[in-house]
Amino acid sequence: MIEVVDLTVRYGAAVALDRVSLTVGAGEMVALIGPNGAGKSTLVNTLSGILRPAGGTVRVHGRLAHVPEGRQMFADLTVEDNLRLGGWRGRNRDTAPIYEILPDLGPLRRRRAGLLSGGQQQMVAVGRALMARPEVLAIDELSLGLAPLVVADLARHLRALNAGRGLAVLLIEQNARLALDLCTRAYVLEAGRIVAAGDSAELAASPRVADAYLGVAR
Repeated sequence: MIEVVDLTVRYGAAVALDRVSLTVGAGEMVALIGPNGAGKSTLVNTLSGILRPAGGTVRVHGRLAHVPEGRQMFADLTVEDNLRLGGWRGRNRDTAPIYEILPDLGPLRRRRAGLLSGGQQQMVAVGRALMARPEVLAIDELSLGLAPLVVADLARHLRALNAGRGLAVLLIEQNARLALDLCTRAYVLEAGRIVAAGDSAELAASPRVADAYLGVAR
Protein backbone atom coordinates (compact mmCIF):
# COMPACT_ATOMS: atom_id res chain seq x y z
CA MET A 1 0.00 0.00 0.00
CA ILE A 2 2.90 2.34 0.77
CA GLU A 3 6.31 2.27 -0.93
CA VAL A 4 8.95 4.77 0.14
CA VAL A 5 12.36 4.50 -1.51
CA ASP A 6 15.39 6.65 -0.65
CA LEU A 7 13.17 9.52 0.48
CA THR A 8 14.97 12.78 1.24
CA VAL A 9 13.14 15.79 2.67
CA ARG A 10 14.73 19.13 3.50
CA TYR A 11 13.68 22.25 5.36
CA GLY A 12 15.90 24.77 3.65
CA ALA A 13 19.45 23.53 4.11
CA ALA A 14 18.49 21.17 6.96
CA VAL A 15 17.95 17.51 6.05
CA ALA A 16 14.89 16.13 7.89
CA LEU A 17 14.82 12.71 6.16
CA ASP A 18 17.91 11.17 4.62
CA ARG A 19 17.28 8.38 2.09
CA VAL A 20 14.52 6.70 4.08
CA SER A 21 12.93 3.53 2.68
CA LEU A 22 9.94 1.61 4.06
CA THR A 23 6.90 -0.37 2.96
CA VAL A 24 3.43 -1.14 4.27
CA GLY A 25 1.64 -4.08 2.69
CA ALA A 26 -2.09 -4.58 2.24
CA GLY A 27 -3.70 -5.39 5.59
CA GLU A 28 -0.45 -4.83 7.51
CA MET A 29 0.08 -2.84 10.68
CA VAL A 30 3.52 -1.25 10.62
CA ALA A 31 5.05 1.05 13.23
CA LEU A 32 7.52 3.89 12.81
CA ILE A 33 9.11 4.69 16.15
CA GLY A 34 11.77 7.14 17.25
CA PRO A 35 12.48 10.12 19.49
CA ASN A 36 11.09 13.62 19.13
CA GLY A 37 12.63 15.39 16.15
CA ALA A 38 13.58 12.17 14.37
CA GLY A 39 11.48 13.04 11.31
CA LYS A 40 8.44 10.83 11.91
CA SER A 41 5.86 13.57 11.29
CA THR A 42 7.85 14.79 8.30
CA LEU A 43 7.50 11.35 6.74
CA VAL A 44 3.73 11.10 7.20
CA ASN A 45 3.26 14.69 6.02
CA THR A 46 5.19 13.79 2.87
CA LEU A 47 2.99 10.72 2.35
CA SER A 48 -0.05 12.98 2.61
CA GLY A 49 1.33 15.48 0.09
CA ILE A 50 1.75 18.27 2.65
CA LEU A 51 5.52 18.29 2.05
CA ARG A 52 7.43 17.80 -1.17
CA PRO A 53 10.40 15.42 -1.26
CA ALA A 54 13.80 16.65 -2.33
CA GLY A 55 14.69 13.18 -3.58
CA GLY A 56 13.55 9.57 -3.74
CA THR A 57 10.08 8.23 -4.46
CA VAL A 58 6.82 7.90 -2.54
CA ARG A 59 4.03 5.68 -3.86
CA VAL A 60 0.67 5.14 -2.18
CA HIS A 61 -1.53 2.45 -3.72
CA GLY A 62 -5.11 3.11 -2.73
CA ARG A 63 -6.65 5.88 -0.70
CA LEU A 64 -4.64 7.10 2.28
CA ALA A 65 -6.14 8.99 5.23
CA HIS A 66 -4.03 10.86 7.78
CA VAL A 67 -4.78 11.26 11.49
CA PRO A 68 -2.60 14.27 12.37
CA GLU A 69 -0.55 14.77 15.49
CA GLY A 70 -2.49 16.69 18.13
CA ARG A 71 -5.87 15.69 16.62
CA GLN A 72 -6.55 19.18 15.18
CA MET A 73 -10.27 19.36 15.90
CA PHE A 74 -12.54 22.20 14.83
CA ALA A 75 -13.36 23.03 18.45
CA ASP A 76 -16.53 25.06 17.80
CA LEU A 77 -18.08 22.42 15.53
CA THR A 78 -19.94 19.35 16.72
CA VAL A 79 -18.59 15.82 16.54
CA GLU A 80 -20.99 15.19 13.64
CA ASP A 81 -19.69 18.20 11.69
CA ASN A 82 -16.06 17.29 12.34
CA LEU A 83 -16.74 13.81 10.97
CA ARG A 84 -18.55 15.16 7.92
CA LEU A 85 -15.54 17.31 7.07
CA GLY A 86 -13.61 14.10 6.50
CA GLY A 87 -15.95 13.01 3.70
CA TRP A 88 -13.98 12.29 0.54
CA ARG A 89 -14.30 15.44 -1.57
CA GLY A 90 -17.78 16.01 -0.20
CA ARG A 91 -19.26 12.83 -1.69
CA ASN A 92 -19.27 10.50 1.32
CA ARG A 93 -21.00 12.44 4.08
CA ASP A 94 -22.95 9.58 5.68
CA THR A 95 -21.60 9.32 9.23
CA ALA A 96 -23.67 6.27 10.22
CA PRO A 97 -20.88 3.76 9.42
CA ILE A 98 -18.49 5.67 11.69
CA TYR A 99 -20.86 5.40 14.65
CA GLU A 100 -21.08 1.67 13.99
CA ILE A 101 -17.29 1.35 13.98
CA LEU A 102 -16.80 3.71 16.95
CA PRO A 103 -20.04 3.40 18.93
CA ASP A 104 -18.73 5.55 21.81
CA LEU A 105 -19.06 8.57 19.51
CA GLY A 106 -22.81 8.12 19.05
CA PRO A 107 -23.90 9.82 22.29
CA LEU A 108 -21.45 12.66 21.58
CA ARG A 109 -22.53 13.48 18.04
CA ARG A 110 -24.14 16.84 18.95
CA ARG A 111 -21.44 17.91 21.40
CA ARG A 112 -18.87 20.52 20.41
CA ALA A 113 -15.47 18.94 19.81
CA GLY A 114 -13.74 21.47 22.05
CA LEU A 115 -15.65 20.10 25.04
CA LEU A 116 -14.46 16.53 24.57
CA SER A 117 -11.71 14.77 26.47
CA GLY A 118 -8.41 14.08 24.73
CA GLY A 119 -9.34 10.44 24.16
CA GLN A 120 -12.71 11.36 22.71
CA GLN A 121 -11.07 13.89 20.40
CA GLN A 122 -8.61 11.26 19.21
CA MET A 123 -11.51 8.95 18.45
CA VAL A 124 -13.16 11.73 16.42
CA ALA A 125 -9.87 12.27 14.55
CA VAL A 126 -9.76 8.57 13.65
CA GLY A 127 -13.44 8.64 12.64
CA ARG A 128 -12.89 11.75 10.51
CA ALA A 129 -10.08 9.95 8.66
CA LEU A 130 -12.27 6.88 8.16
CA MET A 131 -14.87 9.08 6.45
CA ALA A 132 -12.53 9.12 3.45
CA ARG A 133 -13.09 5.33 3.11
CA PRO A 134 -9.33 4.70 3.09
CA GLU A 135 -7.42 1.53 2.29
CA VAL A 136 -4.51 2.71 4.45
CA LEU A 137 -4.51 4.84 7.59
CA ALA A 138 -1.47 6.84 8.74
CA ILE A 139 -1.76 7.79 12.41
CA ASP A 140 0.65 10.33 13.88
CA GLU A 141 1.06 9.85 17.65
CA LEU A 142 -2.04 7.90 18.66
CA SER A 143 -1.15 8.01 22.36
CA LEU A 144 -0.04 11.65 22.67
CA GLY A 145 -1.17 13.11 26.00
CA LEU A 146 -3.62 10.29 26.75
CA ALA A 147 -4.06 8.07 29.81
CA PRO A 148 -3.04 4.40 29.41
CA LEU A 149 -6.63 3.12 29.68
CA VAL A 150 -7.74 5.50 26.92
CA VAL A 151 -4.83 4.43 24.73
CA ALA A 152 -5.71 0.76 25.29
CA ASP A 153 -9.29 1.43 24.14
CA LEU A 154 -8.10 3.24 21.00
CA ALA A 155 -5.68 0.40 20.27
CA ARG A 156 -8.55 -2.09 20.56
CA HIS A 157 -10.55 -0.16 17.97
CA LEU A 158 -7.53 -0.01 15.68
CA ARG A 159 -6.97 -3.77 15.90
CA ALA A 160 -10.64 -4.35 15.08
CA LEU A 161 -10.43 -2.11 11.99
CA ASN A 162 -7.35 -3.97 10.80
CA ALA A 163 -8.72 -7.45 11.47
CA GLY A 164 -12.32 -6.85 10.42
CA ARG A 165 -11.85 -4.55 7.43
CA GLY A 166 -8.32 -5.30 6.29
CA LEU A 167 -7.32 -1.68 6.80
CA ALA A 168 -3.57 -1.18 6.46
CA VAL A 169 -2.06 1.01 9.18
CA LEU A 170 1.15 3.01 9.47
CA LEU A 171 1.46 4.00 13.14
CA ILE A 172 3.88 6.84 13.83
CA GLU A 173 4.47 6.65 17.55
CA GLN A 174 6.89 7.82 20.23
CA ASN A 175 5.51 5.20 22.66
CA ALA A 176 7.62 2.32 21.38
CA ARG A 177 6.10 -0.29 23.68
CA LEU A 178 2.59 0.45 22.39
CA ALA A 179 3.75 0.49 18.77
CA LEU A 180 5.65 -2.78 18.98
CA ASP A 181 2.78 -4.50 20.80
CA LEU A 182 0.23 -3.29 18.26
CA CYS A 183 2.12 -3.77 14.98
CA THR A 184 3.77 -6.85 13.50
CA ARG A 185 6.63 -4.94 11.85
CA ALA A 186 8.43 -1.74 12.75
CA TYR A 187 11.07 0.74 11.66
CA VAL A 188 13.22 2.83 13.98
CA LEU A 189 13.93 6.37 12.80
CA GLU A 190 16.71 8.44 14.35
CA ALA A 191 17.95 11.82 13.12
CA GLY A 192 16.20 11.34 9.79
CA ARG A 193 17.56 7.87 9.05
CA ILE A 194 16.21 4.33 9.46
CA VAL A 195 18.58 2.65 11.92
CA ALA A 196 16.68 -0.61 12.48
CA ALA A 197 13.81 -2.50 10.89
CA GLY A 198 12.15 -5.86 11.18
CA ASP A 199 9.70 -8.00 13.10
CA SER A 200 8.35 -6.15 16.14
CA ALA A 201 9.12 -8.98 18.54
CA GLU A 202 12.71 -9.16 17.31
CA LEU A 203 13.16 -5.40 17.67
CA ALA A 204 11.68 -5.47 21.17
CA ALA A 205 14.23 -8.16 22.09
CA SER A 206 17.13 -6.15 20.66
CA PRO A 207 19.27 -4.73 23.50
CA ARG A 208 19.79 -1.48 21.61
CA VAL A 209 16.07 -0.91 21.00
CA ALA A 210 15.08 -2.10 24.47
CA ASP A 211 17.58 0.18 26.21
CA ALA A 212 16.74 3.23 24.09
CA TYR A 213 12.98 2.93 23.75
CA LEU A 214 11.52 0.42 26.20
CA GLY A 215 13.29 1.50 29.37
CA VAL A 216 14.84 -1.92 29.88
CA ALA A 217 18.17 -1.93 31.67
CA ARG A 218 20.62 -4.60 30.58
